[in-house]
Amino acid sequence: MSSQRLKIQFQRLYSHFSGEDCETNLQDIAEVLFCTRRNVRMVINKMVDKGWIDWQPAVGRGKQSTLVFHSSDSELQYMHARKLVAEGKLEPALEVLENNADKLVQLIQEQLGHTTAQGKQIVRLPYYRAFSNLNPLCPLRRSEQHLVRQIFNGLTRINEEKEEVEGDLAHHWEALSPRHWRFYIRPAVRFHDGKLLDSEDIVVTLEQVKKQRLFKHIQRVDSPYPNTVDIYLKSDDCRLPELMSNVLAVIQKADAEHDKDNELFPVGTGPYRVIQNDKQRFKLEAFDQYFGLRALIDVVDIWMLSEVASCYLQPAADGSQLSGVSVSTRLKLDEGCNYLLFNRTTGLANNDEWLSYLRSKLTPLNILPLLDKDEIGDFRLTNAYGILPGWAHVPLSAENTSVPAKRNVTLAFPHQHPVYPHVAAAMRKLLADDGLKLKVLELSTMEILSGKHAEKIDIWLGGMSLSNYRDDAILSWFYNFDHIARAMPKNEFDELEYDVAQWRADQAVESPCQNIGAKLVQSGQILPLFHNWLGVDNTGSIQGMQSNSMGWFDFKSVWMKPDH
Repeated sequence: MSSQRLKIQFQRLYSHFSGEDCETNLQDIAEVLFCTRRNVRMVINKMVDKGWIDWQPAVGRGKQSTLVFHSSDSELQYMHARKLVAEGKLEPALEVLENNADKLVQLIQEQLGHTTAQGKQIVRLPYYRAFSNLNPLCPLRRSEQHLVRQIFNGLTRINEEKEEVEGDLAHHWEALSPRHWRFYIRPAVRFHDGKLLDSEDIVVTLEQVKKQRLFKHIQRVDSPYPNTVDIYLKSDDCRLPELMSNVLAVIQKADAEHDKDNELFPVGTGPYRVIQNDKQRFKLEAFDQYFGLRALIDVVDIWMLSEVASCYLQPAADGSQLSGVSVSTRLKLDEGCNYLLFNRTTGLANNDEWLSYLRSKLTPLNILPLLDKDEIGDFRLTNAYGILPGWAHVPLSAENTSVPAKRNVTLAFPHQHPVYPHVAAAMRKLLADDGLKLKVLELSTMEILSGKHAEKIDIWLGGMSLSNYRDDAILSWFYNFDHIARAMPKNEFDELEYDVAQWRADQAVESPCQNIGAKLVQSGQILPLFHNWLGVDNTGSIQGMQSNSMGWFDFKSVWMKPDH
């Protein structure tokens, strides 16, 4: 008899006797359960084994046996729902609980956090959306970038504590000339599917990577010897090892682009491999053959909460605050900001009067008071005066606030974001005060960064995703899939790109990044809106949990202290 069938039989029995202990006999129960006396004995024995009832058979002819209920129908229902939640089946669990969202949230909260099962240490975390694309060569949101770094390795990486470049797949490198770098690759590195990493995987990956503007000065890549990769450049770059730590340059298998599952189940060489990825759950398992130090946490289990539950477990900072891990009181400002990007090529902002109006009207000081704290949940927002905390580039002088004409204004932002719709609603109200109508497009990150509808969009609402706290981290965002270049007058972009090339060519040249940030803001290309406060709880039994620049924490470095 199936488990579900047995539950139905119990519910029928419980309902017939109103959950009261009673004296009865096998024939009576057989009639209640619509089965034979022989089957009744089997059913009763199974219910006794599960601890649902106690059955005391009578001794002697004509005497009644005693039936004692240990579980109620609702308790059994709750137990079944708990099992479904443990399996990540949240919608069926909600149905079992008769759509009682409060009970579902209670069960979810019970199982979030950390646990140990079958000797494995497991960290469970909630999240508000699925991860539908983890291909490093595609446009990625903040949280996907963090996950990609748990799954893949680059030739180099940036040490999160020291903010210095260090070896990853490459254990050593040298500049044979200003335009010729050689990287020496670790031997015996394996992908998650067991395949050995070889130079072809690196060559093929970097040939794809050099199509991106940030890497366009790479001329060609080849492998003159085993475990050796040469990178030839079109222009001098003394900082190439730092560039090779970029998330775009993590190394994939040579045939990755032909793998139809690559977006959901990417195969890397990193400390964790993807074992489940669907609309309900994303699960990472420690890779035992990882060439570095094996991850201390065995499984990272991220649950996608339904709309019913997500209002109780609010994410923060691009969804990357982990609600199952309570927020620390030691918060820090997100390295980056939410901002408006004006289309100064084909949008309204290519007219100076419109640009002046939009910059003066859509300021954070005007938008913030219109945001309902109950609607934006745990987000803690503060005014931004530059694209990074501590940068103050927003002009203080008053600008012309008169409306040039009555027009529709088109705004685009990434869909499935917990705060942007509310910011858009505030912008709609501000513009409506001046008789303007705001048209809103919610697009995927892929659509936005690839330029879909770009010629028809006046403003993009977005956020920076910086991989570390180094000054040059903004270059990944500045060049990202030509999103800013597409919206910016070419002569202005070329000037900033020239500054980057000069900095790359000469170790003595100071970083141009703060100047880039200043010019983007002062020209009106970017209007910084808010910085977010981030933090993760590091006071419990999970050790080594430090919030990184993405608002997450390095999975492979945390561990659990046993309960005493």
